[in-house]
Amino acid sequence: MIYPGKIKKGTTVGIVCLSSGVLGEPFVKHEVKLIEERLPRDFGLKLKYMPNALKGEEFLKNHPEKKAEDLKLAFLDEEVDIIWSALGGDDTFRTLPYLMNDEFAEIIKKHPKPFLGFSDTTNNHLMLYQLGLATFYAPSLLSDVAELGPEIFTYTKDWLHKLFDSEKNIAIESSPVWYEARTSFDESQLGVWRKERKEEHGHEYLYGEGVVQGDLLGGCLESLSEMITGGRHPDQKEVYEKYQIFPTREQWSGKIAFIETSEEKPSPEKLKSMLAVLEDRGVFSAIRGLIIGKPQDEVYYREYKEIYTALAKKYNLPTVFNLNFGHTAPRIVLPYGKPIKIDFTKQEILLVDGFF
Repeated sequence: MIYPGKIKKGTTVGIVCLSSGVLGEPFVKHEVKLIEERLPRDFGLKLKYMPNALKGEEFLKNHPEKKAEDLKLAFLDEEVDIIWSALGGDDTFRTLPYLMNDEFAEIIKKHPKPFLGFSDTTNNHLMLYQLGLATFYAPSLLSDVAELGPEIFTYTKDWLHKLFDSEKNIAIESSPVWYEARTSFDESQLGVWRKERKEEHGHEYLYGEGVVQGDLLGGCLESLSEMITGGRHPDQKEVYEKYQIFPTREQWSGKIAFIETSEEKPSPEKLKSMLAVLEDRGVFSAIRGLIIGKPQDEVYYREYKEIYTALAKKYNLPTVFNLNFGHTAPRIVLPYGKPIKIDFTKQEILLVDGFF
């Protein structure tokens, strides 16, 4: 596994749209402006749009090869030091035929760079993982840097600073608050905070004892399950079967898996069916532990907790629920392929080597 070099202040972010092309639509110009203001001001970073990133939803939907081209160019571009996915979506898989090849693998090997994103970007993370590059399950530009409130959420900003400052021995602590998902993203919401809720649960240590440690591997549960079943798009299953980015049982072995559910807020029955897909692939019998992201808006919180507790008991699987990653707000950063240590006695979680 190749681990990219540390991030330095003043370096340049290459912005890519590998699923939804909404970044280029006129109705998000106010959010794009926030990205352009906050990356330099809050993190000391420059930014550069890859050639097709602002061409809009319809163009990128019809030209997955252009999304893939942007990712290649971002790795090759000497000005670009970090590659950051603007947003998720639901058709990132269509970039796989243009990227799962020896040419792109060689580009990554010669020009390894930090890659950030979450949600449907799970596809890119696991593609890059199979090609040998460790990446970061991290806040996205539109969802987090362009948060419409007066500032990026403090907890999210602190975690991005931990990444950019290359900290070690990072304790993962629960945010004292969480924020409800927005129902409107129009310009009238600029400067308006989301509804804030006090965190009543914190990290819930559902099952396990002592200390467990392993390297991180995972992503959005909908994306992971669809890599096996397809179903959202007619060509989805065929593409996944050809390019095989879902990790093998051997790759899951000894890992601490991380999973989270999307803004679709799947029903408990749907959650069970998605977990069953991973179960059939031997994931839960192979991994050493499991961490789970907070459900968006805490919808089905109690039901999810019961389902995950039953799963943990079935596989004697150390499990912690309700961490701040994925489709919740605020968010942390999780590094693929890096060790995480969970102490069930002290109820502490630590990124042992940090990010780099």
